[in-house]
Amino acid sequence: MSDKNRIDAPALEALHAALGADRLRRDVPLAPFTTFKIGGPADFFYEARTADELATALLVARQTGIRFFLLGMGANILIGDLGFRGLVIRNAAKHTQIFPEKHRLWAESGAIVYPDLIELAVNHGLSGLEHYVGIPSTVGGALWQNLHFLSPPPERERTMFIEEVLLEADLLTEENERKTVSVEYFEFGYDYSVLHRRADIVLAATFQLRPNSEARMREIMAANLEWRALRHPPLDTEPSAGSIFKKIQGVGAGRLIDECDLLGTRIGGAEVTHRHANIMINRDGATAADVRALIAHVQDVVKRETGYQLETEISFIGEFAPPSEAAPYKAPKPPDVMTASERIAAQKEQAA
Repeated sequence: MSDKNRIDAPALEALHAALGADRLRRDVPLAPFTTFKIGGPADFFYEARTADELATALLVARQTGIRFFLLGMGANILIGDLGFRGLVIRNAAKHTQIFPEKHRLWAESGAIVYPDLIELAVNHGLSGLEHYVGIPSTVGGALWQNLHFLSPPPERERTMFIEEVLLEADLLTEENERKTVSVEYFEFGYDYSVLHRRADIVLAATFQLRPNSEARMREIMAANLEWRALRHPPLDTEPSAGSIFKKIQGVGAGRLIDECDLLGTRIGGAEVTHRHANIMINRDGATAADVRALIAHVQDVVKRETGYQLETEISFIGEFAPPSEAAPYKAPKPPDVMTASERIAAQKEQAA
């Protein structure tokens, strides 16, 4: 085993015994498994296809002391260009089951909220999940961050949270116990759950939904997809990790970045998108080094010009090379893209 692969022989033997030597892969590039399309290789990579396989992989990693990372949709993270030293467990446990008579939907934690869950629920006339259409998240990720969206249209009067439809969840706790917990266990808040401070892992979840017209749910989905398309870059052509910086109550990180004239700022292949000032996109083969340099540049400019210190919201995973030393420059706004300021001006003009 090379020095890079820091899992010793007994631990590797335990992995093979528990997970199967044919299922444990080496030096797997992680970029394709992230929404940013950035990241070097994992020393070892295992794809858990069921909740039981996920629990087994987590248990053996914990019991052997192997450094590991649980990967879902790969959103809200930046993986280093040098990759991950240890084991990456990809959660591909996606089984779902509907209980129409109880208006409930059960799903393993690797199931994708959209389309997997939402389409299943809507096709059975069950409402409560359609508000989160278009948001890249697994079930596990949705509970970790208390997935939310400003809905329903057209008024968008309040933020809807996933906790409102969660009934219970099956966990592997940090004490390595499997148990079922109620929604109260999660201590949900804005962008927060108990999973932020406890190493519990969601294996599956049950959602309590309610009957509704499929036509109305489809209307909400279409409106929310249109609303997001105006504000968020399309992941298939402009990969991103979502919001880069934490919200600043009453001010807004994106607003500060916009006011500092940083829209379109690029370093290497990383760019502050004109669509949303708090989102950086992989415009042209960006590296993690490019993204880190752009983050530092935006923080420096905002601090200097406004006095506010922006804090990152995304998680940094793995081993990083030094930030890029390339000079920042401004990329022109594409003619078909509308900035937040332009949208606000257009709305005011329509209202006048």
